[in-house]
Amino acid sequence: MCCGNQRRSLSPNRHLSRRSRNNNALVVDTLRVRLAETEARLERVRAREAELTRRLEEMKRFVSVMEILESYLKQRFREQREYLTRLLSSIPPE
Repeated sequence: MCCGNQRRSLSPNRHLSRRSRNNNALVVDTLRVRLAETEARLERVRAREAELTRRLEEMKRFVSVMEILESYLKQRFREQREYLTRLLSSIPPE
């Protein structure tokens, strides 16, 4: 009888253990799915970051070209103004 009682008392523990294993398997599966989703989001974010970095570098090059152009045009404007000033000052007054 003693042994029969032990078997009965172990039976619910085994049942709980099986239920616990099923719960653990569900938790692990859920975590795997969430990890896969997180990795996919991370991949999209990294791709977006790479695109934004590329666009930023493109804009920096554009700004650099515009600054060079601005500098050139300012210099040409000064040269033309000086030329006109010299030209007008060389004409005798009437």
